[in-house]
Amino acid sequence: MSTNYNNSSALPHRSRLSLQADCEKCFGLCCVALPFAASVDFAMDKAAGQPCHNLQDNFRCGIHTTLRQRGLKGCTVYDCFGAGQKISQSTYGGRDWRQAPETAKQMFELLPLMRQLHELLWYLSEALTLQAARSIHGAMSLALVETERLADLDPDSLLVIDVVAHRADVNALLQQTSELVRAEALRQLKSSVGRRKSYDRGADLIGAKLKGADLRGANLRGAYLIAADLRGADLRVADLIGADLRDTDLRGANLTDSIFLTQAQLNAAKGDANTKLPPSFTRPSHWSTVGA
Repeated sequence: MSTNYNNSSALPHRSRLSLQADCEKCFGLCCVALPFAASVDFAMDKAAGQPCHNLQDNFRCGIHTTLRQRGLKGCTVYDCFGAGQKISQSTYGGRDWRQAPETAKQMFELLPLMRQLHELLWYLSEALTLQAARSIHGAMSLALVETERLADLDPDSLLVIDVVAHRADVNALLQQTSELVRAEALRQLKSSVGRRKSYDRGADLIGAKLKGADLRGANLRGAYLIAADLRGADLRVADLIGADLRDTDLRGANLTDSIFLTQAQLNAAKGDANTKLPPSFTRPSHWSTVGA
């Protein structure tokens, strides 16, 4: 495949900075606002609004480098898409919830909402780099501007917006983008591939044996790929939006031009030195440094 459908290195400046988590500029919001229950991902229970006992006075995690070893793998795969620093530094102008405890409850309620808006900005920013979808770039640009407007609202206004409706509108554009990009890719592939298996949105592929599978241009939106074997699979131009990659084996897989991939998905998966990633992504520290 010679065409680069997803030039992640060309993402707008906004995506590379403000839509990536910067914990140094956040008031540890995910460590307080979000609840979790004792499970394979968390070694303990924590209620929403209750600070994690590992949260330090400077809002940094006291065991950040050993979270996986201490049974808190779930923390290592969470990504706020920059929502934490947006709320901390912009929405509340740098006033933290300890200095201004009257803001705490509202600030914590805003995190999941702002995260949704920033996630949409991430996807829209990527979609605008995909030339196969240029026919709807105008509509996507308008959606991006509107999403940014919502993210810039004051706290009271943010809490009453209909994020579900807005997300549905944006998702329709993202789905059109996926169809246009994958269709162009498959047209180029038609002479080199045979009959291809198709998947419905949210396909149950838990534990699926897909080692070496040709999944170029596949629709894997919302697919459950938990613990699936994708070693050596070709996932170029596959739509991975919302796909659950927890413990998915991506050793040697090719994701260089996958559509709507996120760092959180990679953090939840297993990979190695031979896993091919888009240039703007970071190889997770828990991945093997050698090939399978």
